Amino acid sequence: MAGLQNSALGVGGKNTSVPFTSTSRTRVITVLAGLYIAQAIPVYLVAAAMPAILRQQGISLVSIGSMALLMLPWVIKFLWAPVVDRYYLERFGKRKSWIVPMQLISVAIIFYLSTINVEEQLHILFPLLMVLALSSSTQDIATDGYAVEHLPPEDQAFGNAVQGGSVAAGVLIGGSLSLFLYDLWGWSVALKVAGGLAFLTLLPLLLQRESENLREDQIADKGHFKKPSIFQFFKRHNALMILCFALLFRLPEGLIKGVEQAFLVDFGFSLSQIGLVSGASAACVGLGGSAIAVLIIKRLGLKPFLWIIGISRTLCFAGYAVVALLDHKSIVVLVVLSAANTFIRYMEIVGLYSAFMRVSSLKQAGTDFTILSCANLLVYMLGSVAAGAIAQNLGYGPLFSLATCLSLIGIALSMGFFTKASISNGPLDLDHSQTTKSVSQ
Repeated sequence: MAGLQNSALGVGGKNTSVPFTSTSRTRVITVLAGLYIAQAIPVYLVAAAMPAILRQQGISLVSIGSMALLMLPWVIKFLWAPVVDRYYLERFGKRKSWIVPMQLISVAIIFYLSTINVEEQLHILFPLLMVLALSSSTQDIATDGYAVEHLPPEDQAFGNAVQGGSVAAGVLIGGSLSLFLYDLWGWSVALKVAGGLAFLTLLPLLLQRESENLREDQIADKGHFKKPSIFQFFKRHNALMILCFALLFRLPEGLIKGVEQAFLVDFGFSLSQIGLVSGASAACVGLGGSAIAVLIIKRLGLKPFLWIIGISRTLCFAGYAVVALLDHKSIVVLVVLSAANTFIRYMEIVGLYSAFMRVSSLKQAGTDFTILSCANLLVYMLGSVAAGAIAQNLGYGPLFSLATCLSLIGIALSMGFFTKASISNGPLDLDHSQTTKSVSQ
């Protein structure tokens, strides 16, 4: 990549970080909120709005179903995460060098799609959406790296709650608002508005110098610096324990989420009711869960919080199992279970991502965080794929009972790895020396 600087130059260059003040915190949080909304809008435009729009335009279910392949870049993005950490334009900024062009690519694709007739040009839709998925997932690597480099440990839970809220905003703007505008004014207007809003939310980053408000422990030891790579992550003596934690904690969740909407349909919900439960109301529930998660983590610490989430999730899954086994078709009970599941899941993301941030080395923040988040997503997706086959052959009751058992096993095993890897204490350097000050629970 011509004209790019190796990240060692960026680390070794002049650092303008200042002590973290309330003003610094506000600026960082504002930038992060904008960045996560900016990338969430295209994601949920494709994931939440387009399937319904395409189906209304007469596109086949086979073509719509193939859109699930667009998640592939998000699962394998760890493969190119070291490149994002290693190369950048120093004057422009380590993270800006990737975030800005990737977002511009995403917005350009959305605007171009707004000009085409989907029914006549369906053959170009999937390739363009795959490029959009690649640009969004690459942008996510850089955004997560920015978050790790700018959020001190005591603010990581709050930062991840902001991310949860931004995802909810992405659901509302990219999903619900796009569908509303499509009904009113059609495909072109809906996509142009989504693209325009995705660009505007990038402005806070453009208006701030990236080198400002860095964590005070951001500067790595130049004498021991090594190029970011996947190999460097696995050289850490506790890398496998950290990875096992990331893999096991969400082990059963895909078994529930993969069939949740189908389960609601089979138990008598209308599509409008499902849209209400999984759309705007779910976003509001998620916002509340993210905020409460921050308060619990600050009061009790990360480890007790994760235990609470694991046990709460298991009880929720047990509720699904009881309803399915007893064939109890109460809409009120199912709405409560669905809301509780969403509430717990948003809280869980705040805790998990805070743990991932704590163990991400500042020398390759994007790579470390991405490896762990991809492992997390992979297990979730595999569970979602298996859920359909299990439910088809055994029924919802056995599926949800299995999820309940795996939830108990997963939380026990993953928290054992959490303790052994000393995740509460923060990251160990790539050469096994401490890079950041230890952070107590």
